[in-house]
Amino acid sequence: MEHIFELIIGGVLLCLLIASIVIWTGNRRGLREAERPDEVLPEKGTEVGVVQPEQGVEVPEAAGSRLVRLRRRLSGSNNALARGLADLISRDRLDEDTWDDFEATLISSDLGVGPTTELVDTLRRELAIDGVNDPARAATVLRRELVSLVDPDMDRSLGLQGSDGKPAVVMVVGVNGTGKTTTVGKLARVLVAENKTVLLGAADTFRAAAAEQLATWGERVGVETVRGVEGADPASVAYKAVEQGIAQGVDVVLVDTAGRLHTKTGLMDELGKVKRVIEKIAPVTEVLLVLDATTGQNGLVQARIFRDVVDCTGLVLTKLDGSAKGGIVVQVQRELGVPVKLIGLGEGVDDLAPFEAGGFVDGLLGQ
Repeated sequence: MEHIFELIIGGVLLCLLIASIVIWTGNRRGLREAERPDEVLPEKGTEVGVVQPEQGVEVPEAAGSRLVRLRRRLSGSNNALARGLADLISRDRLDEDTWDDFEATLISSDLGVGPTTELVDTLRRELAIDGVNDPARAATVLRRELVSLVDPDMDRSLGLQGSDGKPAVVMVVGVNGTGKTTTVGKLARVLVAENKTVLLGAADTFRAAAAEQLATWGERVGVETVRGVEGADPASVAYKAVEQGIAQGVDVVLVDTAGRLHTKTGLMDELGKVKRVIEKIAPVTEVLLVLDATTGQNGLVQARIFRDVVDCTGLVLTKLDGSAKGGIVVQVQRELGVPVKLIGLGEGVDDLAPFEAGGFVDGLLGQ
């Protein structure tokens, strides 16, 4: 009996000793993390590779011709907003039913209740004088008011000017499936067409094909891609890309990030970490949020959360062709106070262009 009692006491003491060691180790780890928070810089041994472009690269299309082509495509798209506007100015008389139908069309095109009310009130006041006996005048009034809603005074220039001889750093963020990696590749083509030197950072390390896809985009226009192994720390890859961009003296480093659901707090925090780590060596001059224009109201919910986490400075609207609702441009800008800077209207490699309010409205009106 005495022997059993001694075994029990010994076991208890052993458990206490193990618990003390675990607590001491956890405290030491906590101290190290307090001293070196989640923005720990990548160690020199981090496995990051560089994909060199092949010879015989493509010459991207110039921005000016992109705008003309994309405007033509927008005017030819099956857009509910465009149809509603055309129907309005084709009427001989405007009764209450006509205005109700027009208002419903605007709201269904994701223009938003506030902007819709403003536009309808202005048009009713302007067109009440002469009606629509002069369709050309009606179209002129309609264009003017739409351009005003899109807000031509917003600064839509990209932050492509670094400081202290360092490159500009552009982060591209968004939820899964919006076309971020494709947008980064197309943006690289836009910049190369403007004679800028570019480096790509493949910080989407969760999707197996993302780095390969980005490297392919880079190879086609003679741009290097910095990438890590699958599952590597995204912040580490981004840091290495910017570090290499500084060493090479490039004009712009484009950092692709992994798609993440805006409802996943841990993943959103990690996105903030990527930005903070980059800014240890160079300012992030632009954060572009890529939104699928077909998502409508849900896109606004996503955008608000991304804006709060990484302070987005510009929006890229993809998939504005086909079933997209052009009114989302007005609503997303008004809700976020962030300008749409680039739009995508197709699957072609050069189907990305700077956003221009007048050209966009002309496209909607089929002009």
